[in-house]
Amino acid sequence: MYLDWEALRKDLRSAVGEFSQLQPEFMQGIKGMEKGAAGTGHLDAKTHELIALAVAITTRCDGCISVHAEAAAKHGATREEIAEALAVAITLNTGAALVYTSRALEAFDSIEK
Repeated sequence: MYLDWEALRKDLRSAVGEFSQLQPEFMQGIKGMEKGAAGTGHLDAKTHELIALAVAITTRCDGCISVHAEAAAKHGATREEIAEALAVAITLNTGAALVYTSRALEAFDSIEK
């Protein structure tokens, strides 16, 4: 189950580089979006990376986890800060699942018996 996170980052950067050559205009748009999100001036880079890691676990993206864990470390995030951010994300997912229980019960109740 343990991944080689460094190899994953390397492979991911290579694959994204290849895609960038195929879709340069699209990638310029992505880079612009990333620059806009990072440049608001209200949140520091470490907080951006903590949010990114929290989202990465909710979307189950190993590539995102790998890249943003590295970036969080570079911006001075501690293991404890990362754990706290991930706990918030886990709690939100739990809450969302709880809210969706009403949908499952409603779907069940809609079946003619």
